[in-house]
Amino acid sequence: MKRMVWIAAFAMGIGSAWAAGSEGLAPDTINQATFSTKPNAGKGKIDPVILKAQVLLDRARFSPGVVDGHDGDNLRNALRSFGEARDARNDGKIDEAVWSKLNETSSDPVVTEYTITDEDLKGPFVEKIPDGLEEQAGLERLSYTSPAEMLAERFHMDQDLLKALNPGKAFDKAGTAIVVANVLASRAEHDGKVAKIEVDKGRHLLRALGEDGSLIAVYPASIGSEEKPAPSGSHKVQGIARNPTYTYNPDYKFKGVKAKEKFVVKPGPNNPVGSTWIDLSIDSFGIHGTPDPDKVGKAYSQGCVRLTNWDVEALAKMVKKGTTVTFLD
Repeated sequence: MKRMVWIAAFAMGIGSAWAAGSEGLAPDTINQATFSTKPNAGKGKIDPVILKAQVLLDRARFSPGVVDGHDGDNLRNALRSFGEARDARNDGKIDEAVWSKLNETSSDPVVTEYTITDEDLKGPFVEKIPDGLEEQAGLERLSYTSPAEMLAERFHMDQDLLKALNPGKAFDKAGTAIVVANVLASRAEHDGKVAKIEVDKGRHLLRALGEDGSLIAVYPASIGSEEKPAPSGSHKVQGIARNPTYTYNPDYKFKGVKAKEKFVVKPGPNNPVGSTWIDLSIDSFGIHGTPDPDKVGKAYSQGCVRLTNWDVEALAKMVKKGTTVTFLD
């Protein structure tokens, strides 16, 4: 009987996200998810409660990084930071207190329907991004490789989650209705500007603070590298570059790069520094985006402070030249 229901649903164009074979991925299941002390999905599967928590954290500006429906360090750091800010301290796991506080932040659905437009498909797109920096320098633009990659990043999602929520859907066809994380609904805004940034090396976090010291936003961050370790002390924002190029300095001797002279990689969201560069008063050091959002907050960086493209874009709107940036050891 379940198989017959699945076939009928697919034939009507509803798709298997509503079918017995994909239980737990239906939008209502995610939007109506409630707290449980036990995982709501099997090992390796998308957990509706975690997915809901990630979207609510994102909208409250306690970024979990990539929304993927799975537990991980970035989610735990976001939960700790949210709990500390809302008097619901926890150990980085979802509990009743923090779940209640999260659900007070917004009543909008956490997943919603979006219809792909002709504008979405204009690109430009590139077939493939080479792994090597020197090969990347040969491209005219470091664009997205597909509409699916572009859409996943727009809605702060992992591509695997996007595909899991939309089995069989064509992301390169205008008029296609897809299910996405509703991260843009009722996202917490701040009237003031960021007066100070704290880069917490130990917790792999960046905190944005207001004039009164209030917490405006928290973002997971990859901070420094062996070739280019993060500094200490306080520094200043020097400027902001949107859609930046990336200039390789051979003095850093990054692994796998043979060039002895400087070279430039063209702009684009898959540029090594992503979609935005916030320049700091430290030579060749900044806060920037990344072509690999799923690796943010982990031991992966070519130096500087790396955020997801969407998080650094949000931060760039709230800082100005002269904003203090303090590195905490």
